[in-house]
Amino acid sequence: MHLLENNDWIIGIHTRGAELMRIYNKISNTEYLWKGDPAFWGKHSPVLFPIVGTLKNNSFQYQGRTYQMGRHGFARDRVFEIETETVDAICFKLTSDDETLAIYPFHFELRIRYTLAFSTLKVQYEVRNTGHEKMYFSIGGHPAFAIPLENNIGYEDYYLEFEQPETIDRWPISSDSLIENDPIPFMENQQRVPLNRELFYRDALVFKGIRSRWVTLQSDKGSKGLRFTFEGFPFLGIWAARDADFVCIEPWCGIADNVNSDQQLAGKEGILSIEKGAEWARSWEVRFF
Repeated sequence: MHLLENNDWIIGIHTRGAELMRIYNKISNTEYLWKGDPAFWGKHSPVLFPIVGTLKNNSFQYQGRTYQMGRHGFARDRVFEIETETVDAICFKLTSDDETLAIYPFHFELRIRYTLAFSTLKVQYEVRNTGHEKMYFSIGGHPAFAIPLENNIGYEDYYLEFEQPETIDRWPISSDSLIENDPIPFMENQQRVPLNRELFYRDALVFKGIRSRWVTLQSDKGSKGLRFTFEGFPFLGIWAARDADFVCIEPWCGIADNVNSDQQLAGKEGILSIEKGAEWARSWEVRFF
């Protein structure tokens, strides 16, 4: 595990999946990231690339061929190389190879940059098309934050509060993990979402077009929490494994297939594209308190 560190914080990242493994405050002896208990969910913060969510029949079609790919793509299971590393910043790099080309027909370089500045962690995704044709992809984050963060505070004492009041629907997920056709009203000119375990019993809360640029996770009964900034990500997922002590705040450039998807990659909802030789970047950041 590779570490970023300053006077107050230790950030741990593994080369497998370029995955965050620790967000630890040395002063208060507090771990802000989910511990990855496999009895609930064995991940911490996987990178979702080159798709977000589930494909219909776990496959997509491109230029007359069918390709098989599991949920959230393959980057989270690949070993990244370290391109640059300092005490407070590190860049991981994944390059296409014969194994990726067999299931995803594009040449690429994917970089994940982590930068620690005081109590803020910035995570930047950079995608470069190294092939000779337009490249299609999605990408997203899946960090799981531990709650409760303090003794004598319960899970249900926490809430998410958006930057501004939202009137927005949630998009339900089908039994085979696809996006259903009919949204369900969720917030009506509200900023706050109280957390409870039952909220996630029917899978993630999936939102499209949230106006807020950030959301906080906190409790009125304690002082510890975080502010998560996701500007530039058109989709947001909120999720927790059943009865687990965490909540994921997931910024996405991409989304699972609709139940009626025709499985054509180029027309997939939320799909991004870049021309040959071009680069694309997006970042999210989280400030801890």
